[in-house]
Amino acid sequence: MNDQPREISPAAIPADGSAPVVAIVGATGAVGVELMQCLESRNFPLSRLRLLASARSAGQRLPFRGEDLVVEELTEDSFEGVDIALFSAGATISRKFAPIAVAAGARVIDNSSAFRMDADVPLVVPEVNPAAMSAQDGIIANPNCVAAIMTVALAPLHRAHPVRRLQVATYQAASGAGAAAMQELRDATAAALAGEAFTPTVLPHPYAFNLFSHNAEVDPESGYNGEELKVIAETRRILDLPELPVGITCIRVPVLRAHAMAVTVEFDEPVAPEEARALIEAGAGLRLVDDVAANHFPMPCEVTGREEVLVGRIRRDLGDPSGRSLSLFIVGDQLLKGAALNAVQIAETVLAG
Repeated sequence: MNDQPREISPAAIPADGSAPVVAIVGATGAVGVELMQCLESRNFPLSRLRLLASARSAGQRLPFRGEDLVVEELTEDSFEGVDIALFSAGATISRKFAPIAVAAGARVIDNSSAFRMDADVPLVVPEVNPAAMSAQDGIIANPNCVAAIMTVALAPLHRAHPVRRLQVATYQAASGAGAAAMQELRDATAAALAGEAFTPTVLPHPYAFNLFSHNAEVDPESGYNGEELKVIAETRRILDLPELPVGITCIRVPVLRAHAMAVTVEFDEPVAPEEARALIEAGAGLRLVDDVAANHFPMPCEVTGREEVLVGRIRRDLGDPSGRSLSLFIVGDQLLKGAALNAVQIAETVLAG
């Protein structure tokens, strides 16, 4: 990984004074709403925002910069005059409509899994590998939420001391399964507190006061589920380490919107925890939360709605007598750095040239 760390800040208006027309595909979904909020909070320079969704959502009104925008039905003619299209409507929609948007002249930033492993499509976390993009890219893929959050934390460590192996356990929020799963967690919790029966319909297991293996389909050959295999493949691609050994277990936990992960990193040489803390403190998009005396380390409640990724619990791995391994705990907002924020940062990088 040769890219230098960079602090991504709100985009500047292009040198010619123009501002792009931006479209959000899947505007009424959980990530679509977050995309709108990110564009507004970061003062993204656009001349017009178009909201696109399915026919059943067309006609809804969503607030943006002091006015209500009407959601339009997504059709093959939706991208005329669009400069940047932010997709968050699932892989099937992306596969159909992203090439149409590119043919109409738009740069597509896609939040689905449709193109992430396509060799011709860059998979980008701007703080990690911005140089993976070029001016010719029609489609840029936004990574899996775990891979995006984790690689932001790994990047400054890997630049100083190459990573040789990862062992990961994730604790993933309801938001990763969409707005309906978030509502099911609320409803299931309310029912449990009231002593009432509740039958889950979105996720396969009871969610209130429970946790379970990620509900992606399990590959019978490897024993890993689809979420775990995605994180392995995408982390390798983002860090440009195609043979990186990664072991991972992904668990769904009753948290609304922040993913957490316990990561043990083996480096090519011993690394002191003190140096790792200094690298994290200086890293783009990161905040060190590592107060041993107060037993205060990253928590979902402290990162919800925040842009930075929290890192702490940095310590030597006592299971590695060579001293080359550190264990750390990482937490990031799944809807922000794990999805919408990363997409908007990609768009800002595109505008910055």
